[in-house]
Amino acid sequence: MARKFDDREEDEDAAESVERVFEGREVPGWREQVTARALVVSALLGFMFSVIVMKLNLTTGIIPSLNVSAGLLGFFLLTSWTTLLDKAGVPGVRPFTRQENTVVQTCVVACSGIAFSGGFGSYILAMSEKISEQSGEIMIVDYKLSYPSGTATAHLINSFHTPQGAKLAKRQVKTLGKFFAGSFTWGFFQWFYSAGEGCGFKAFPTLGLEAYKQKFFFDFSATYVGVGMICPYLVNISVLVGGVISWGIMWPYIEHKKGDWYPANLKPSSLRGMVGYRVFISIALILGDGLYNFLKVMTRTMSALVAQLRGPTLPISGGADDDLTPVETFDDRRRTEVFLKDQIPNTLAFGAYATIALISIITAPRIFHQLRWYHVACSYVIAPVLAFCNAYGCGLTDWSLATTYGKLAIFMIGAWAGASNGGIIAGLAACGVMIGIVSTASDLTQDFKTGYMTLASPRSMFVSQVIGTAMGCVIAPSVFWLFYKAFGDIGTPGSDYPSPNALVYRNMAILGVQGIGSLPKHCLELCIGFFVSAIVLNLARDISPPSVAQFIPLPMAMAIPFYLGPYFGIDMCIGSLVRFVWDRVDGPRAKAFAPPVASGLICGDGIWTLPQSVLALAGIKPPICMKFLARRTNVKVDAFIRSLPT
Repeated sequence: MARKFDDREEDEDAAESVERVFEGREVPGWREQVTARALVVSALLGFMFSVIVMKLNLTTGIIPSLNVSAGLLGFFLLTSWTTLLDKAGVPGVRPFTRQENTVVQTCVVACSGIAFSGGFGSYILAMSEKISEQSGEIMIVDYKLSYPSGTATAHLINSFHTPQGAKLAKRQVKTLGKFFAGSFTWGFFQWFYSAGEGCGFKAFPTLGLEAYKQKFFFDFSATYVGVGMICPYLVNISVLVGGVISWGIMWPYIEHKKGDWYPANLKPSSLRGMVGYRVFISIALILGDGLYNFLKVMTRTMSALVAQLRGPTLPISGGADDDLTPVETFDDRRRTEVFLKDQIPNTLAFGAYATIALISIITAPRIFHQLRWYHVACSYVIAPVLAFCNAYGCGLTDWSLATTYGKLAIFMIGAWAGASNGGIIAGLAACGVMIGIVSTASDLTQDFKTGYMTLASPRSMFVSQVIGTAMGCVIAPSVFWLFYKAFGDIGTPGSDYPSPNALVYRNMAILGVQGIGSLPKHCLELCIGFFVSAIVLNLARDISPPSVAQFIPLPMAMAIPFYLGPYFGIDMCIGSLVRFVWDRVDGPRAKAFAPPVASGLICGDGIWTLPQSVLALAGIKPPICMKFLARRTNVKVDAFIRSLPT
């Protein structure tokens, strides 16, 4: 009976094994995985995704996972590369491997990640005058953490390199290309009608002029329709709910209190007026959500670590079999063997961290004079502990709290430096140091998980992460400079690139240094209420059954439209509606092709920003202004035009 059970187990293992499909293929060494062609493709895609991430970062700050797109486009470009060389009769062309595909994906994500973690839309821009005026192995093999995003990317890359998966990938790339071209063309078409402020399809009052004044309209953005197709339904609905609560109910009510709650003669951008309520209440929601999730992830992390130290595996469920070690499959044995073969020496890891810390301690205070060397040194001493917790928690929940740790640094270092010694700038700079360290840890462990499941060497993952980061250090500032020069209103409320995170981070630093005295009347009470509400909503989601929890909104998503408005939430909900109907009509096809369609919409509209920037720098302006007026206003405009001399 035992023998029959073992045979059946082996048969099931063979049937479900991924590595048996690739069993006859030799695993290349780590130097053969980091190839020149992989790095060339990585640089090309890294630049493209940096533009897209920069645009998303400067508009709403909502950035969906682009791992699938990076893996898919990397597969397409390298497959095309090898096919063209083979047809051209070039001898000695090495086949394209899944390990190279993983290297490209890792390098691209590391490169484009600098466009976000580099703070160009948050803590760096928050230091500007314009904003100031507004006011490892243990994880992967020993602990066997899932790292959902890394695992999903690995499954995707593995499927690309099977005969059936390669056929599907080619169809997905073709679909992505069609929607990329359509989205790019649509962006070009819209440009012709945007000759002035409030012109074009982005100013189309689709729900009426009164609704438009409160930012309720569809702005025909292909980017955020695509984002809505990728993001979970609950995220999109939460954004819209936040927009309705703030711009539909709260802000109109508070505006009626002008002259009572705040002076009527303030500038529109003054934090003592309406903008103050929008910014600080959204900060309260973000901080409440961040605090709850920080404590939640830390609790789960500590509990799991204690359980891991007591036993060989993480606790999964209660029962009599919990003390049994799971049977190691063929895939597990094969992957562990390859993963442990090319380990990164501890001396290299510790030495590199110490060297980077020393460089930062010397150079950071020279760039940001308000930041002292001991602030940087303290950050580097604390960061490894926080990075470990973040990487471990991300492996359990797929939730990175890097920005939460960054906000913690804003308050700690800002208060330590003090208002008289430039605490605002010091806090923002320390935020950048902390986010850079903590986010890199979780990103790299996600990539290690992907590499583990695709038999890519840890060394090739590490090297590609370093190379991708180095690329990002050149590409991301260049892309930001292009945006900054081409669009002079970056960071201005109501512009195409309002960069909401910059104002939020700046005012967090102000709160940390100056305290609550900078808040307008009754704003503190409202902030406390929304801070508590964020904790209550999160707690309710966690203790409710899934059938109820799926309808409880996410406070972090709700907070974003409090400052920006609900217009992009309407775009995202339209994307959600398309995905919902597609899932109901043809679920399998939607699962396979919705991500390429969404990626095409995002990439096409994002890449259109490049020629748009070039046109702006060359002084070429759109020829037409399409504007919408109320009937009475239009009558006055017509009368004025008729009164002009011909």
